[in-house]
Amino acid sequence: MTLPIDTILPELIAALEAQGCAVLQAPPGAGKTTRVPLALLQAGSFKGRLLMLEPRRLAARAAAERMADTLGETVGGTVGYRIRGEARVSKETRIEVVTEGILTRMIQDDPDLAGVGALVFDEFHERSLNADLGLALAWEVRGALRPDLRLLVMSATLDAGPVAAMLDDAPLVTSQGRAFPVTTRWLDRPLPRDTRWEGEMAQLIQQAMAEAPGGCLAFLPGEGEIRRVAALLEGRLPSDVHLRPLYGPMPFAEQRAAIRPEARGRKLVLATSIAETSLTIEDVRIVVDGGRSRRARFDPGSGMSRLVTEPVSRAEAEQRRGRAGRVAEGVCYRLWTKGQEGALPAFPPAEIEATDLAGLALELAAWGADDGLAFLTPPPEGAMAEARALLQGLGALDAAGRITAHGRALVRLPLHPRLGHLVRLGGPGAARLAALLAERDPLRGRGADLALRLRALDDPAAMGADRGAVARIRQEAKRLARFEDGPPLSLGAQAALAYPDRVGLRRKGGAPRYVLSGGKGAVLPEGDSLAGQRLIVATDLDGDPREARIRQAAVLSEAELRASHGDTIRWVETCRWSRRHRRVEARRQERFGALVLEDRAWKDAPPRGGYRGPARWHPRPGAGCVGVVDPRTAVAGAGAFLGRRGHVRCNTSGASVRLGRALSRRHP
Repeated sequence: MTLPIDTILPELIAALEAQGCAVLQAPPGAGKTTRVPLALLQAGSFKGRLLMLEPRRLAARAAAERMADTLGETVGGTVGYRIRGEARVSKETRIEVVTEGILTRMIQDDPDLAGVGALVFDEFHERSLNADLGLALAWEVRGALRPDLRLLVMSATLDAGPVAAMLDDAPLVTSQGRAFPVTTRWLDRPLPRDTRWEGEMAQLIQQAMAEAPGGCLAFLPGEGEIRRVAALLEGRLPSDVHLRPLYGPMPFAEQRAAIRPEARGRKLVLATSIAETSLTIEDVRIVVDGGRSRRARFDPGSGMSRLVTEPVSRAEAEQRRGRAGRVAEGVCYRLWTKGQEGALPAFPPAEIEATDLAGLALELAAWGADDGLAFLTPPPEGAMAEARALLQGLGALDAAGRITAHGRALVRLPLHPRLGHLVRLGGPGAARLAALLAERDPLRGRGADLALRLRALDDPAAMGADRGAVARIRQEAKRLARFEDGPPLSLGAQAALAYPDRVGLRRKGGAPRYVLSGGKGAVLPEGDSLAGQRLIVATDLDGDPREARIRQAAVLSEAELRASHGDTIRWVETCRWSRRHRRVEARRQERFGALVLEDRAWKDAPPRGGYRGPARWHPRPGAGCVGVVDPRTAVAGAGAFLGRRGHVRCNTSGASVRLGRALSRRHP
C-alpha cells in the first residue's frame, strides 16, 4: 500500500546523509512510524543499529510488530523492541524500538553509543520529559563524541521550527497526511456547570453510534471515567457492539484486543490519550472527544505532584479528530461548542514545565551537566532547585550538588529517586513496597492504611483488590528484589526513607489534621483507621497546596523516626509572641523539619543582648502594638526583644517598630 510518507522519503534520506540530522513533520496517518525506519535501513543510511524512541510501551510493541510483519518476519529478527521489563531483540536486530527511558540508560552507560548508527525520536510533539532529555543527551553525544550519529526527530503536530533551530538549523521535511474527510460536529450550547460529565459523554457516544457507521473511538481523561462511562452504557448499546477499554496499565493482551479489528459487529473503544498517536485502530470511523486530558502538575512550593484534569489543546483535539479519517470518511463529535474551541490552548504544555524533576536532576548530575544541555524547553528554576534539595536530602547529591556513590546507584534503578532510595536502604520487603508505591492503588476507597495494601498483595481475592494492579506490583517487586539492601525496617520506617518530608505530626484538636515535616498541612478522611495516630508517613497525597488530602499513609513511631532520621533531629532555641499569654516567650524545641517533637520553656535564656538565634514575633495588630515584624522576611537577633524600652529591632533588616506599653511592661 502506498502511503503519503513514501513521496518524501528520498528527500528525507538525502537530508540525513548531507547534514546528519533532520526534522520530519508529518500528520497522523502519513506512515512515518513504520515506513521511515525501514526506508533508512534499505537505503543504507546508517551503520549498526537504528534506535527508534516511542513514548508509550503499547506503541513501541505495535510499531515493531507492524514493521516486522512488513518484512515477513517475526519480532526479534531484523526488527525488535525493548521496553521496561521486556526485550525481544537478537544479534540480527537492526531496528530496535525502545521507550524513552531505555535510551537515557543506554547513553548514560555508553556515551559513545557503540554499534548505534541512528536515533529516531518518534511522536516528539508529545514532549515527554524523557524525550526532551534523550534528545539533549544525544545532541551532546553527537557534538562531542559521535559526529557520524544520525539524528531524526519526527512530529505530527509540533511547531517543528524551534526543534530544527536547536539542531543547528537542521533540514525540515514536511509530508502530507493520508486523511479521508472528517466531518466535525459540536454541541449547540455549552454544558451547564452542574451537568454530570460522564452522563453527557455516554449520551453523546450513543448518539454518534446511532447516526454514523463504523467503529467508534471515544476519548476520556482516565481509567476512572472509562469505567463509569462503560457502566452507564451497559445494556444501552446494540448487541453487536463490542466495548473495549484502552488505557496504559491494562494487560497487553487486552490492549491488543482494543486495537485489532473485530471479526464481526462494531467496536467501541473507550480510551485515554494513549490512542491519540502512533496506534492505528483500523475499523474506527467515529471519534467522540470529551475534550479533557489528565496531566501531572508539580508544585515546587509544596514539593508535591497532583493529577489535574484540564481542557485539551487544539493540537490534541486535531490529533483525536484525525483518528476518524484513517480508513474511510468519518465524523468527529466534540463535547463542547464551536465557540468554546477558540479558548483552548494551542498546544499542551511540555512535561518538563509541569512535572517533578527529581529524576531529571539526578540524570543531569550523573551526566556531569548542570544546566548546560540544550533543551528545547529549559527546566524551570524553582522545580530544579526543589529537585536538587530533595536529592541532597536523600544523599544522592553532596552539598556542592555533585552526585555521590549512592546517587550513582539510584540513577541505575528504573524508579523515582525516592523509591530507589527506599530499595537501596530499606532492607527486606523494600522492593515490594517500592513497587506498590509506584503502581496505582489496588485498594481504592478502602482507607489510607498502607499495611492493608501489602496484605492485599498476598491475598487479593479476600481483600477485594484489583487483580491487574496486584499482578503488576508482584512482577515489578520480583524484578527489583535484587537491588534490596539495608537492615530490616518497619513499614513506617521504610516509608519515611522515601518520604522524609512527609512525616506527619497530628495537630491538636478533634480533626485528623497533620503538619508535615516539609512544612505543609495534610488531612486524613474523618473516621479513617489511622486518624488517631500521632505520627504517620503520607505516601500519597492529592497535591492540594493548601491542605492536601492523605490517600495512603503508614504508621510511624517516634522511636522509629529517631532511629532512621536521628541525625537530622535538632534542638532549636526560639523566641515567639504568645497570643494566649500576650507576651514574648523563650522556648527550646526539638524538631524534625517543621515538626516539633518536644517543646519546653527556655529557662536559662541569655540576658539582655545575648540572644543570637531566630525569633518568631508576629503579634496581632491593634492589641497595643503599633507595628508588626513579619517573620517570613526578617530574622530577629540580639536586640530583637531586648532593645531599649518600647522598641523591637531586627538586626538583619534594620527594621524598628514601637510596641505598646502593655508589651513593654510585660517584657521590659
